[in-house]
Amino acid sequence: MDQSQAVEHLDVAIIGAGISGIAAAVEVRRTRPDLAVAILEMRDGLGGTWDLFRFPGIRSDSDMYTLGYSFKPWVQPQAIASGDAILGYLQETVDEFSLGPLIRFGHRLTHASWDSTTNRWTLTFSRADGETTLTASQLYLGTGYFSYRGGYNPPLPGEDAFRGEVIHPQEWPADLDVTGKRVAVIGSGATAITLVPSLATVASHVTMIQRSPGYIHVSPDEDEEANELRATVGASEAFTRVRLRNLTQQQDRFASARKHPEEFAAELFRPIEEIVGEAVRKAHFTPAYAPWDQRVCLAPNGDIFHAIREGGASVATGEIERVTPDGVRMRDGSFVAAEIIVKATGLTLNVVGDAAFVVDGELVDFNQTLTYKGMAFSGVPNLVAAFGFLNSSWTLRLELVNEYWMRILSRMGDVGAERFTPVLREQDLSAPTRPFLADMTSGYIRRGVHLLPRQGNAPWVYPQTWGETLEILSGDPVSDDTLAFEPRPRAEAATDSHSPAAASATASPPTLP
Repeated sequence: MDQSQAVEHLDVAIIGAGISGIAAAVEVRRTRPDLAVAILEMRDGLGGTWDLFRFPGIRSDSDMYTLGYSFKPWVQPQAIASGDAILGYLQETVDEFSLGPLIRFGHRLTHASWDSTTNRWTLTFSRADGETTLTASQLYLGTGYFSYRGGYNPPLPGEDAFRGEVIHPQEWPADLDVTGKRVAVIGSGATAITLVPSLATVASHVTMIQRSPGYIHVSPDEDEEANELRATVGASEAFTRVRLRNLTQQQDRFASARKHPEEFAAELFRPIEEIVGEAVRKAHFTPAYAPWDQRVCLAPNGDIFHAIREGGASVATGEIERVTPDGVRMRDGSFVAAEIIVKATGLTLNVVGDAAFVVDGELVDFNQTLTYKGMAFSGVPNLVAAFGFLNSSWTLRLELVNEYWMRILSRMGDVGAERFTPVLREQDLSAPTRPFLADMTSGYIRRGVHLLPRQGNAPWVYPQTWGETLEILSGDPVSDDTLAFEPRPRAEAATDSHSPAAASATASPPTLP
């Protein structure tokens, strides 16, 4: 960077132009149009997840009445949308709210440093032409919860001897042709459940190899009631009603699954058995854990089960012994012939988009912070990280977070504050803590739990129910004694013995017990 040029300053820097970042930008433009804001996106196109993943059949596993934005009704007939349809929806949102000029593509955040003497973040970005730096008063991370550098890709015994292609869905080759090929898809999560029926339409045969089964929900891809309602009351009113209905149903189903797991599982099993029969269901689709200990996958119209019944796909359940030149040998002695192996082995979790974060010269270990209401971190000023629900649509929680964030910024203006900091109280330091995702046992979460903040007592929590989330993200932020608003730089505030909250806010983030 040319040191003779002044460093650009933004009121708000939003990292990521996916579902989260676009929603945040709309909220800022609608609520605080006076603020200078930019969206910094590391890729060359918007969409985040929906731009990154390009494997066949990519689609949402949440309905678009809840995954879509409350401020932009979903009007397509398919409630379960394809990746291309979601990308189109996001582009429409950008155009409708004039966000295009705000987006700067090709900016990968590598380093973020907070300075309490200036109350600013200094952000360093990697670009094709080198590094660039800017400063920002507020930082919003719309970077999701997995790494874009690559998925989880553990080596398989004998993999190097395989004569065909081995690929990971996160890096799907645009020119890969599976027509007439035998394909082995290793994994049983959402990606595998999506890939298998799509590949089965063109491959000679697809085998899903899973170590153990997961839960799968069979549901129509179209919502007939929503489509009829849209025709009678209009798109906006229909969207509002269906969104509320689906939100309620999602929360009720989750509560039912936790309270009555056997009955809930039986409801999931019934449509599976109607398609492939009880024997196949028991052999390959009966998990050993309770529903929602891991995320429940979606099979629109039961597509994977129809592929199995029609002979285009099959399932091998058990441990892999090794990969051979012509396929995969299982420990039970069975053999899966393959010319292409797809390792749908999962994501690599992260918490802040693969960037290093520093607060007043100290590197932040986010695992040594507590989550503030599932949206910020103890001891880290002027930073919001977008985390949605994991047991229902991401966007439902995201919009509550954004509204609360806007109230924080508005109240900062009211009280003349330049920074807000979630502050641990004395009782919080000695209280027991638990993982950020305490009730989820998915592999990618177990592998990345050491990167995530922890939970404690309220407000240091990340609830997964709508009611609890609405409760903690309601009210006046100024009345929250764990949220310190500071009008002065650190050096001045630290001398004020009459402000214990201020003193706590400007101390180094404590190490959790």
